[in-house]
Amino acid sequence: MFSQKLAQQSMRRLAVQQPLAIQSMVRAAPAAATLGLQKRPMTSTSAEETSLLAKQRMNRPVSPHLAIYRPQIGWIASGLNRITGVALSGSLYLWATAYLASPALGWHLESASMVAAMGALPFAAKVLLKATMALPFTFHSFNGLRHLMWDLGRGLSNNVIIKSGWTVVGVSVASALALAFV
Repeated sequence: MFSQKLAQQSMRRLAVQQPLAIQSMVRAAPAAATLGLQKRPMTSTSAEETSLLAKQRMNRPVSPHLAIYRPQIGWIASGLNRITGVALSGSLYLWATAYLASPALGWHLESASMVAAMGALPFAAKVLLKATMALPFTFHSFNGLRHLMWDLGRGLSNNVIIKSGWTVVGVSVASALALAFV
């Protein structure tokens, strides 16, 4: 780009300073263009070109499967954070839609019937249901705080990422169990 711009600027200066020199150059340009022109017969067809590309693609390495990687807390926690986010928001939208549609469909999803249904469950079922609902919420919340710390530029070394990942798992399980027994 720079050489083209430089050539254009020098030609413009030459045209301003010596207009007759440019006119003679314009007349000689077609003759000079035909002298350097080379004609070659076509040696390959488009099918031959694509077959060569296909052969070259066969020698390329195949993208590795996820199973060859050693699981690490960083990418497992990142994937679970996304999964829990989708699960939490999806279940909220599904429940809210069912709650709004329940009067028209004859369902009893009002607060009193939900409290009565939860009260009728045995203690172990209550703890299991509450822990199942609390674990994705606590994990997503604590891992979100971890990501916010990364956004601030803190805790970005490998050792801190591993320690914070396991800390998030431990705190999430402990807080989910605490919420389940409340």
